[in-house]
Parts: sequence; C-alpha cells; structure tokens
Amino acid sequence: MRLLLFLLFLAPALRAQITSPDEFLPHALGETFTPHWMLVDYYQLVAEESPRVTLQQYGTTNEDRPLLLATVSTPENLARIEAIRENNLRRAGLLPGDTDPALDDIAIVWLSFSVHGNEATGSEASMGVLYDLADPNNARSTEWLKNVVVLLDPSENPDGYNRYTNWFRQVASKHLDVDYASREHQEPWPGGRTNHYLFDLNRDWAWQTQKESRHRIVQYQQWMPHIHADLHEQGYTSPYYFAPAARPFHEYITDWQGDFQTEIGQNHARYFDENGWLYFTRERFDLLYPSYGDTYPTFNGAIGMTYEQGGGSRGGRAIELPTGDTLTLYDRVAHHRTTALSTVEIAAREADRLTRQFADYFSGAADNPQGPYKTYVVSADNPAGKLSALTQLLDRNGIRYSRATAERNFDGYRYSSGEDGKFKVQPGDLVVSAYQPRSVLTQVLFDPTAFVEDSVTYDITAWSVPLAYGLETFATTNRLNVATEPYARPAYQDPLAGVDVAATYAFALPWEGMSSARFLAALLKAGIQVRASEMDFTFGNTSYPAGTLVINRGDNRAHPDFAATLRRIAREQEAALEVLETGFSTSVGGDLGGSNYALIGKPKVATLSGEGVYSNEFGQVWYYFEQDLDYPLSIFHREDVMEIFEGDYDILVLPEGRLNLTDAEKEAMAGWVRGGGKLIAIGEANGSLAGAAGFGLKRKEAAEDTLSAEARREKRLQPYAEQERRFIEGFIPGAIVTVEMDDTHPLSFGIGDAYASLKTSDDAYDYLENGWTVGRVRQEPRVSGFVGNQAYEKIQETLNFGVEPLGRGQVIYLVDNPLYRAFWENGKFLFANALFQVQ
Repeated sequence: MRLLLFLLFLAPALRAQITSPDEFLPHALGETFTPHWMLVDYYQLVAEESPRVTLQQYGTTNEDRPLLLATVSTPENLARIEAIRENNLRRAGLLPGDTDPALDDIAIVWLSFSVHGNEATGSEASMGVLYDLADPNNARSTEWLKNVVVLLDPSENPDGYNRYTNWFRQVASKHLDVDYASREHQEPWPGGRTNHYLFDLNRDWAWQTQKESRHRIVQYQQWMPHIHADLHEQGYTSPYYFAPAARPFHEYITDWQGDFQTEIGQNHARYFDENGWLYFTRERFDLLYPSYGDTYPTFNGAIGMTYEQGGGSRGGRAIELPTGDTLTLYDRVAHHRTTALSTVEIAAREADRLTRQFADYFSGAADNPQGPYKTYVVSADNPAGKLSALTQLLDRNGIRYSRATAERNFDGYRYSSGEDGKFKVQPGDLVVSAYQPRSVLTQVLFDPTAFVEDSVTYDITAWSVPLAYGLETFATTNRLNVATEPYARPAYQDPLAGVDVAATYAFALPWEGMSSARFLAALLKAGIQVRASEMDFTFGNTSYPAGTLVINRGDNRAHPDFAATLRRIAREQEAALEVLETGFSTSVGGDLGGSNYALIGKPKVATLSGEGVYSNEFGQVWYYFEQDLDYPLSIFHREDVMEIFEGDYDILVLPEGRLNLTDAEKEAMAGWVRGGGKLIAIGEANGSLAGAAGFGLKRKEAAEDTLSAEARREKRLQPYAEQERRFIEGFIPGAIVTVEMDDTHPLSFGIGDAYASLKTSDDAYDYLENGWTVGRVRQEPRVSGFVGNQAYEKIQETLNFGVEPLGRGQVIYLVDNPLYRAFWENGKFLFANALFQVQ
C-alpha cells in the first residue's frame, strides 16, 4: 500500500519533467543544425509530455512536410482555449456577441521562426523557446503564461529549411571551420531561403499565392494575435536587429503600435545590455509593404515585428567576424531565444493594455476609417474570371464585400484613368466598404497609391489590387449608402447542357483573363485543336473581341473523343462557351476557316534554371506553368541551353538573371528563333540579348545632361551624408507605371490600350526598329509609388513590351516582369498572351 501511494505521488512528478532539446537531440542545441523531421519529433514529444502544450498540424508543404502550430499556456487556459480565441475575435468585431470580461486580460503572442529556410537559427531557437515555456520548473514562464497564450510556428518554410540543413550536414567539416570562403559557408544555387517553388514566403502574407501562406493565414485569422514576431537572420557581420522599425512607416500605422514597438525594444535591450551583445534598431527594416511577416500583422491590429540575427546561410556553425571574434550557432540561438522570451514577458506584463488597445484599434477603424477613400466599387462589367480571382483574395484576407442592388451616383476616382469624376454604381457591382473590422487592411490593399514618407525603402512602394488585377474600379471619399446584398458568385450554368457537341459547327470563348488561359491550356493538353481570332469578329448578333478562342469541330475530326472531352473540360473550368452554328460570316471578321483565325497548336515549352538565373524569378516561371496554368514545362540547367535548340521545343522562356550567354549560344539562339522558335525574355534577361548579333534590342542611350555648369558643379559638391539620397535619384524600388499598349497586337489582347505595370528597375530600351513596340512608356507617365527623378526621366519613351519577328520565329521582350511574385494577376494574363496569342 505504501509503495502504491509512493508511485501515485511519484507519477505526476515524473510527468512534469519535460525533455530538453539537449536531452532529445543527438547534438547539443546550437552545436549543429537539426533535420526538419527531428524538429517535428521534438515538438510532438513536448506536446505529449507537457500539460501546457497542444500541437496541431495546420497543413502541408508542396513536398508534404507538416506545418505545425504549438499552443502554449497554463493547463487552465488550455482548458478554455476556444473561449479565449473566440472572445478575442469578438473583441475585434469579427464574431458577433459581447466579450467575456473574465477573458479580456489574456494576451495572444504568435512567434514565427525561419520563414527563410536558410536562416535556420530561428527554427533551432524555437526548440529552446518551447522548452523554456513548457518547463514547470521555470518560475518566470509559469507566471507569464497565466495571462498569455503563446503560439509557436517552429518552421514557416519546412521545404527550404530542409534543403539548407540537409546540405549543410552533408558538407560540414568535423572540426569548426570559421573561414567564410570555405565550402560549408558557400550555399549552392538555389539555396534554402525559399520554398519548393523558390518563392520568398516573407513577401507573400497578403497575396497568399503559396500553399504555406494560405494554410498559415487561415490559422492567423482564427487567432488574430496581439503581438507577432517574425524571427529572421541577416548578414553575419551585422549585430542583432529588433524593433522599433525603420522609417518609412505606412501612414495607417497607429501611434500606439509604433510606441509599443519601442517598449518591446527597450525590454530586449535590457537583456542584451546585461550580456554585452551588440544590437541596433530603427534602421533598414521599414513598415511599408503590406505583405511581410511584420506589416501584415500590423495592418491586422497587432504589434508586428521583425527580429534579425546576424548569420544566415553564411554563418554555419561558426564564422570569424571582422573584429577577430567568432560568431557561433550557440550565440545565434541564445540571441533569438532571448528576444522571443522577452516578447512573451512584456506581453504578460502589459496584457491589459494590449487587449484594450487591440479592441480600440478595430472599433476605431470600423467606425472612422483612416484613409481618404471610404468605399471601393468594382464594376460588374469586369470579366467574371477576374472578379472571381478578386473575391478569392478578399476571402483569404477576411475582407468583407457585398453586391449593389440599386443605382446610385457618386463622385469618385477612376483607377484606369487616374482621374476624378462623376460615376454611377450599377446593380451587380461589387462594393467594398472601409467601414468594417479589417478597415485598415482593406484600405492598404485598395488605395490607388501609398504615401511614402521616406523614399529609402526596403521593398516595392505600390501594389494597388485593382491595378494589379486589371479591374475597372472606382473609389470614393464618402461612405456610399447604396442598397446591397451578400455577394454570391453566380452558379455555373453549363452552356453545353442539351447541346449536341458532336454535331455543332464551332464554339467560342472570349479571351478575358487567366480563366480563359487555363481553359485553353487544358484543351491543348487534351489534344484539342484551338484557334484564336486576330481581330474582332461578329457572328449573328454577337460580337467577339480579338483573341477569342474558337474550337471548330472540323479541326478536331482526328480526336478520339472530342465531344466528351470538350464537355468535361468546359465544365471543370466553368467556361462560358458560346455555340456557333455556322462558319459563314456575314459581318466583320470573316469565315471561321479564314486567315483571321490562327491555329494555336500545342507549344512545347522550355526554361532555364541554375547559376546565373535568379532563383526567385525562375521560381515565378516554374510556379506559373505548374500552378497558375497547369501546363507542361521542361526545365534545363543554364549550361545545357544548347540542348534546347537541338530538340523539338517551340518556346524558350528566359527568366530574369545575369545569364552570361556566350557568343556561340546567342548565335544558336537566334538561329533557333529564325527556324520558327519563340523566345520570351523576362526582365533582366533582356540585357543578355541587347546589342547581340541577330537581335534588335538596344539599350536607351544616356540622356543628355541638361544641367548648367553651375548646377553640375553644385551637384559634385553635395555632402557625403547625402550619398544615399543621391543614389535613389536613379532608383525604382517598385512602382506602378502606366504603359501605353497597342491594343491591335496579340500581346495586348484582353488587356486594352493601357496596362498598369509593376516596374522594379530603371532598365530602359529603345523602341524596336524592326518589330512592334507593343507596350511603351510615354512622356510623363502616371506613376503610383516612388520613382527617383533621374529614373523617371530615363524610362520615358522606352520599350516596355515588344515583339520582334526573326525569320519564321519571334522574340518577345518583356522588360518588366509580369510574373513578379505571382500576385500581379493582369501580368500573368499578359504572359499568357506571349505564350499563346502571339503567333
């Protein structure tokens, strides 16, 4: 009996012991990098051991690795965790009902680690943070967790983290090698920074183009934390960075958010001062671009912050610093562990203020939106596919919208022209009001331009969703009182229901957006022959725009199952096909068998990867074909480019990069184009072709210096302290520039005579002498975002998109990258024109 009582008393004590990382791992924490599977195992073990921890898998990556979220608090809080979570959503106005005062003083902190996989110290440190919070013998964390719920995402980018740690463990020497030039400090292309498709997930929070981001934001919106810290690494020679952030701050960031960042930074500084650790604040990392792991939470009411430890992929296990000291992985883990725990500490200390200010943020924004525009109206006349893409983005971000049921006149701003005027809401228009809980996020994403208080920025300075999606949209400074109803996407009505497809002469689908491109790609993969109209045409009482897809029964007589295949794909793609009973035209455009209707064929496409190709930009091409278009793509190493010219490829896409093509490769490439190939050069890849034999692309000559002698002399005497300002005169960090389009050319089909282009460099090329300058930047173009004054002058009267015929083939020059980060919806459509419409 005594033994039984002893065991009963002993059992809880045994269960209370939590395995530390040093006890679990085959190495000490900070000794080397941990494989991802072992990181997952440790989190699972602690969740089993600790009554303070629950663990959920909230999704998987493209390579089927788990995405994890650990919830850490007291057992009492975990027993009522759903009540705490829902109470917080009511506090933000995202759930109906009154809040529970008994739960109003519980703060929620979300800590995200290693969104860049080769900044792996974050994930390593997360194990120590989990242990410190779960350890029942840790009196400080025990006290903190009484009024804090901590959410830990140990690896935001498991595929990239796995790529880096596996490589490092394969090449690392037995003994520490601190020489930055040695092998283990030289990560090979493409590196582990990015995810499977080589996307930077830290730029994807708002756009959610990537699988990991979409899974994460579902969880984020269910919690809406009060503090979010994103733990990164930077160059190994830099001291540690933590909040407060650098300027510019987006103008909608509140004083409270800025001030509390300072309080958090002061708490961190206390620990760093005690240890003599170097750090800096208010430099480099600003709060403007809305799709970061600090800004996106900020625009969702949180105190959003980036923490940056020196190290990154160059850091390895240890590296020599310029001071002669050695920075070790142990050091880096200790620094991240300290700021993570310090964040929890201040949240516990200031929980009342955090929750109160959080509630005020949402109620204030919903009742009195900050920005000038209070209502956004998206015309129902926009293509259905583009409207669907927009509503998907709004749904993913939790932004509310409705459908107008009545007419109403209003004064407002028209995005397509950039002008103010008098407009009218029509029944069916999509209405987005800023009077809603996520008011700030709505305005940040929809405003035509963002005010940049300081032009030295870390990222792009313009991203307006209506311009990115190519949508006819209006904004008004008034709260638009118009009758609305919930916006529901119309149910798909199968246009082929009751139609004898096998007996119908032809079918047509207007070319309107990426939904049209996906439909075409599916048809081509299935072996169905498709034509595209090269000009507007009319059949009966229906007019069709240039670029319309035409599927003729006569072209598909050899297809073994034409009718059933077309019916299936139309239904899967929800294509609004229209029936053409005859091929005889009595109006403009000509008969369906005429020269106006070019056969698209089934192009075989190749692209390049590897050294010299920018990994992010290659990933954008790869992702576009596999995920946006679902069309086959063959990928070659850069050094194997000559193999493409000896194969049967129809299209070669050159991603951005410094390709360093040899004269022999350029000559072979030009010969391949003359033989009937299509070459599509994106962004900086155009520089590899400019001035080369066989290609007509030429860089714009430097503008004549029109300054007076006195002005030139004064410019040379500018003070050293203003060197950064002088640099940005020729800088375009990322701005929207209006491009004039030749709407008769297939490259602009479905886009029209103007295109809002996201320009991220001042690369400038002359108009083509032999070919078509389809997209051009004219004098004094309309700009949203920051463009340096010298860069603004340089890009005027230059080629933006061009097509040069070369023998039987064509070269397509896309100076601005239309696939940039995969969120520029209208750019993806323009790229589809380059693939399929330009014949």
